[in-house]
Amino acid sequence: MDRTGLHLETSDDLFESMQSMADMADFSASLRTLAITLVRIANDFRLLSSGPATGLDEIRLPAVQPGSSIMPGKVNPVMAEMLNMAMFHVMGCDTTICLAAQAGQLELNVMMPIIAHNLFESMQVMIGSIAAFTQYCVVGIRANRGKAEGWLARNTILVTALNPIIGYAVGAALVKEALARDITIQELALEKARLGVLRHRTTGVEISPEEIEAVFKDLRKFTEGGLLGMGSG
Repeated sequence: MDRTGLHLETSDDLFESMQSMADMADFSASLRTLAITLVRIANDFRLLSSGPATGLDEIRLPAVQPGSSIMPGKVNPVMAEMLNMAMFHVMGCDTTICLAAQAGQLELNVMMPIIAHNLFESMQVMIGSIAAFTQYCVVGIRANRGKAEGWLARNTILVTALNPIIGYAVGAALVKEALARDITIQELALEKARLGVLRHRTTGVEISPEEIEAVFKDLRKFTEGGLLGMGSG
């Protein structure tokens, strides 16, 4: 305690602590669970930043190296890749700890050195990689608003906002036509509203272009539940 400043306590049962490494295995499993989550986040960053010409390109990551060796000017997601590799290492350490924890026999587990080594290594790798990922990637991310809104506008799922007005069957027909003609749902709905062929599913009254524009006015509301009385399913 004098050297570390940490409040340490002796095990309540030293005999149990000699034979069972369950506490260390449980702690390592918690680190592994965090590693799994961080890998998923890193993969999301890599996917959303893919491009710019033939990928999603919804976010822009900070440039931390000169670029791709075969694609000059390309910003590689190197910090996300670093986090992936670091977390794979943590998962490997957890596998070793898992095997060592079950390798004890009777009243003694002789595998405590490798368990301790890998626990400290997992913590060191995780602390360093998360700090670097945060500093050199997360804090510098920029949203590519134009590209993201463009993808959203072309997503046929937006027809669900019109379904309460025009009905599911008409909405499905709009989706098929929009895909066939390579235009957005909003463009097609406005076109049909101007032609007077879109009608309210309950009253049969023609839907005006203004009503269509009102539905699509704020695309962010599509991320919120209860849109136009619709559920989240």
